[in-house]
Amino acid sequence: MRSWSNLSLGARLTLLFIGVWGTLLALAGWMFYQDTRNLLFETTASHLRARSKPIIEHWLYGKPLLVSVEKEKKPPRKLDEIAPFLARDLTSRNVVALVLDRTGKVLANGKRLPEEPKSAPLVLRYVKMALGGMNEVTYTIHRQGVPFIVLLIPLRSSPSNGKIVGVVQLTASLASVRETLFRHGIILAFIVFSVLLVGAVLGRLLVSSSLKDLKQMVVTCRAISEGDLNRQVTLPKRGGEIGQLSEAFDGMVTRIRKTMEAQRRFVANAAHELRTPVAGLRGSVEVLMRGVQDDPAASARLIQGMYREIARLSSLCERLLDLNRLDGIMNIHKQSIDLVDFFRDLFPQLEKLVQGRILELNAGLRVSILFDPDMLRQVLFNLVQNSLQHTQPGGRIVLGWRLMAEPQGVMIWVEDNGEGIPSEDLPHVFEPFYRGSNKSRKPTDGTGLGLSIARSIAKAHGSEISIESTPGMGTKVILRIPFE
Repeated sequence: MRSWSNLSLGARLTLLFIGVWGTLLALAGWMFYQDTRNLLFETTASHLRARSKPIIEHWLYGKPLLVSVEKEKKPPRKLDEIAPFLARDLTSRNVVALVLDRTGKVLANGKRLPEEPKSAPLVLRYVKMALGGMNEVTYTIHRQGVPFIVLLIPLRSSPSNGKIVGVVQLTASLASVRETLFRHGIILAFIVFSVLLVGAVLGRLLVSSSLKDLKQMVVTCRAISEGDLNRQVTLPKRGGEIGQLSEAFDGMVTRIRKTMEAQRRFVANAAHELRTPVAGLRGSVEVLMRGVQDDPAASARLIQGMYREIARLSSLCERLLDLNRLDGIMNIHKQSIDLVDFFRDLFPQLEKLVQGRILELNAGLRVSILFDPDMLRQVLFNLVQNSLQHTQPGGRIVLGWRLMAEPQGVMIWVEDNGEGIPSEDLPHVFEPFYRGSNKSRKPTDGTGLGLSIARSIAKAHGSEISIESTPGMGTKVILRIPFE
């Protein structure tokens, strides 16, 4: 037999629905059955009391049986004299009566015929309750599997006098009531079973319909696990948890696909970046192996070239390590930086890099930010170097900052009027080694990691970096630093 944990979600939900639905139906049916049972018992008791009242008044007070109002006053009769007649008149085929005096002694038993029921044994505590003046003393007993109802009716010396002179005990068979309840229970059980069966079928259909979208997601997940990252759930727009799950799942697949595409581009671009210096080193080594060492001047040139390529590889490895550290956990030493003082110190250093370009500073208001000063300096150096690579001599590079309202913080930008970036390359410019569609860039134009490192530094500080560019017009890189 399959365990609960091995059942499918649809089977578990269906069983849970049937269990809850069946429990509620059973509870409602049981309450309805008990209510009907109590109603039948109370009706039987009320009927017995109503039937016995005129008989008791006739024998005890002398009232006519067919007249509800006395025509003449008659003195009360003694209980021990009328007890046999009273007990006999109160006894019928299904009811037997006992008449007790005020001490609880049996004065008369109305049973005469074999088919009449036997009187219930006296229960002392109920007898005392009736002798104490309680009018509604009723209880049930079972004898040989047949239920009986027992009523105790106190007998008073006169209708207006509260003195108790005895008690009448009526024992009535509830066989007819039991048969009625049995038929009622059978019908009720059939109704409960039918409603439960219909509910189970409808519940199964409802669960299957609700889980259809999840099954579609399972099929999509299996296709994605086999390598088809272009698959998506693409459910119709809808609310609820399944709709939210579908949207989140499609978003996750999209991000995974973009990440893997970026990873493939990274590997291809890294291989391209590494191939050039490695090829240069290999060629130089081959030349040296052919005996060029006999020419000191040629050997010196080869060795210098090899040194430059090794330095380039070393720089590339260092930048990759920097990028890896930035993407992981790193030590950030945030300080309060006054931007006026910061740019006043930084600007002369940047001017040494421009190499024939015009460098301008668009200073904003005096404001302080929380940032690691060394890392902020690295970000700006990377952005300026990136602008130099794409701006011809005589071009203009502008740095500046200003306050921003939403979110509250500071915006720092580096803008140039260089060649710009094609629109199809903009989403990928922050990826390591990405070259884009512009193939004119020389291998010595940098490592291709400057923007990636800048983005990682910004992200580590809770900031954002974005880029705007128009081909032939220039590029603007914006660093948004919120106030903390």
